[in-house]
Amino acid sequence: MIRSIRVLGAALGGLVGIVIVTSDASRFNDMPGAGAIIVAWLIAWSVLGFSVLPYLTVVPAMRVVRGVQDLSTAEFVTAVVGLLLGLLMGLLLGSPLSAFPPPLGTWLPIGVSLFLGLGMVGLTVAKRADLLVAAEAIGLVRRPDAETAGRRGDPHIVVDSSAIIDGRIAEIVESGFLFGTLMVPRFVLDEIQRIADSPDALRRNRGRRGLEILARMQKDASTPVIVIEDDAPEVGEVDAKLVAVAKRYSRAVLTNDFNLNRVAELQGVRVLNINSLANAVKPALLPGEELRVRVIQQGKEAGQGVGFLDDGTMIVVEGGARFVDSEVDVAVTRVLQTVAGRMIFAQPRHD
Repeated sequence: MIRSIRVLGAALGGLVGIVIVTSDASRFNDMPGAGAIIVAWLIAWSVLGFSVLPYLTVVPAMRVVRGVQDLSTAEFVTAVVGLLLGLLMGLLLGSPLSAFPPPLGTWLPIGVSLFLGLGMVGLTVAKRADLLVAAEAIGLVRRPDAETAGRRGDPHIVVDSSAIIDGRIAEIVESGFLFGTLMVPRFVLDEIQRIADSPDALRRNRGRRGLEILARMQKDASTPVIVIEDDAPEVGEVDAKLVAVAKRYSRAVLTNDFNLNRVAELQGVRVLNINSLANAVKPALLPGEELRVRVIQQGKEAGQGVGFLDDGTMIVVEGGARFVDSEVDVAVTRVLQTVAGRMIFAQPRHD
């Protein structure tokens, strides 16, 4: 498009040069080498039109379009309203100003309209938040509350410190199974910071890992992770604060804390428990299925051996104590689901 405008500018420049030459032909004809001068004159005007016309038309228009595209919906609406108000004020003031003798009567109404229009655009955009509050106060608009907005848009999931410190949340987010926005309240971030500053080495390392994982998710994860300032000052405990904040949004909380799990469920808040997810994705085993497992230690009961599957599920081998530090083929006899997870009982397979 720029190329077409430049060609048009060269043509218009040449046309302007021709008009000037024909209007004052006698001056050019009296000059020595008139033909060469006229050609140079036309070329100069063509080059000028070729160079200048895009900056008078397309370039400013593209900047205006990009500026409008960068505006948010609220900024665009307030800019249009401000422009209309400014032009209306300019129209009201333009009528008495047009009574002045020319040229004041001609240019003053135009200048006042432009000044008020552009001024009101800047003023309304700068004060859009205050204008929205005022319009809401008199009932012109109604801003949806946080809970309704959370239900209608992407889910907003409040994250507990236990889920961040656990570490598996980063892989779950990167896998794409969590959809929506993860919100970390400021008091949860402060709790992780206190853990990271703990004199106990284990707690300190866990807290620092939690901060590193949070920074990693904010930087690289496709799921948005934001820190919010929402709090429940009337509530003292962190778990109760989390439930209160979750109620304001989409009533969902991500945690590994068993007690918080129960409290949130009792108050109607949906709980996304990472331990429950880990148990749910473990492969299902039925009595009679055969496995090969390495027995690593003796069990609590006499003669039992204990091993673990690749996903961390504990498997108790009846009569497996003699197979410690070796692999053995076993057949599943029963599967128990406990609060801590799944436990599989098996017996050595005899060929």
